Amino acid sequence: MISRREIQETNRMIAEMNLDVRTITMGISLFDCIDSDITVLCDNIYQKITTLAKDLVKIGDEIAKEYGIPVVNKRISVTPIGLIGASACKTEDDFVKIAKALDRAAKTVGINFIGGYSALVAKGMTKAEEMLLKSIPEALCVTDVVCSSVNVGSTKTGINMDAVRLMGHVIKETAERTKDNDSIGCAKLVVFCNAPDDNPFMAGAFHGVTEADSIINVGVSGPGVVKKALEQARGKDFEFLCETIKKTAFKITRVGQLVAKRASERLNVPFGIVDLSLAPTPAVGDSVAEILQEIGLEYPGAPGTTAALALLNDQVKKGGIMASSYVGGLSGAFIPVSEDRGMIEAVQKGCLTLEKLEAMTCVCSVGLDMIAIPGKTSADTISGIIADEMAIGMINQKTTAVRLIPVIGKDVGDNAEFGGLLGYAPIMPVNPYSCSSFVNRAGRIPAPVHSFKN
Repeated sequence: MISRREIQETNRMIAEMNLDVRTITMGISLFDCIDSDITVLCDNIYQKITTLAKDLVKIGDEIAKEYGIPVVNKRISVTPIGLIGASACKTEDDFVKIAKALDRAAKTVGINFIGGYSALVAKGMTKAEEMLLKSIPEALCVTDVVCSSVNVGSTKTGINMDAVRLMGHVIKETAERTKDNDSIGCAKLVVFCNAPDDNPFMAGAFHGVTEADSIINVGVSGPGVVKKALEQARGKDFEFLCETIKKTAFKITRVGQLVAKRASERLNVPFGIVDLSLAPTPAVGDSVAEILQEIGLEYPGAPGTTAALALLNDQVKKGGIMASSYVGGLSGAFIPVSEDRGMIEAVQKGCLTLEKLEAMTCVCSVGLDMIAIPGKTSADTISGIIADEMAIGMINQKTTAVRLIPVIGKDVGDNAEFGGLLGYAPIMPVNPYSCSSFVNRAGRIPAPVHSFKN
């Protein structure tokens, strides 16, 4: 039974601390849409999405109004298109036709993003999957709400360096194609190691091949709530600090559980998971960086940052996992630069560098996220950064990701403006020395020895 005090506390978190349900994401399997005719395939995809998700936005808004809980985004993820389009797509343009069908369906049902223009190529690529990768720049250029992700490595299989090398060029070309808007196409493209099947957050969401025909996943976020709670822990010991984070994460996740169950019931779609990630926004008071400052850092990037982030991530998981029947996705703390006002300030102060962010990704939920770099950065250098991040995920048996934005025409000292939840970002310097001979070796990096657990 929920007490009056708990209701009042939740209302205060919503009104004063930016607590929200960041997204309700409906996952939709497209396997039954497969056809060898590209026109029929696109029609099947459009019909299935617009039928299953026709009430997603309406019900999300109704739940938000009924419970007084902001539900910021309503989204859809679909089965990786690299699998769905294999029999119908003979050219890269055929894959782009699917991207356009996804975009059209998303706009029809009124959602803000659709994810799943994706490929799972951790060990190797089929010809169809290679075509999809090469089609990404065009697909993200001619659509508005389609998001793309590519899983190029895993702890069990190693890292597909052929795919890593190709993705460096794909990111660079995507940046060029959208250069009139600060290369924003790259903000809709993620490269993964150990990608989860049930992630509700864009741009990396796709509907995993082990999932049911359709599911509801919810991502809940409350950096402001955690920051406010930690004001009571100033000067206290680590035990008090950790207990405060755990208790707060529990409360935040209960909100997500409630919304997920109600959405599942009203849409008549099974409940999947609650992702309890602390996902920041550019709004004041909604920052993971400010949590780290409340823990005791002058700015993120100062000595002790990785330890503080590890503590935060672990306690968020420990507290949240008790609050929901099913916790999944990424769950923890995100550190996107452009979407976090405190991270932006730390970069501008010179305290937070790309190398320090890479160290922080060893203990955060995802990886190098929404980082703007000089437009002149080479494709090989981008591939090298991807390879480093994939190695962290592979060795540590965790999800890691890269969402880099080489902003064409801009350099260190400039800002990139993305708008909305994507915010803005200072252009960060990149190590100028070459890794071309390394990334241009063919093949894959083998799985680590501790992956052999059968």
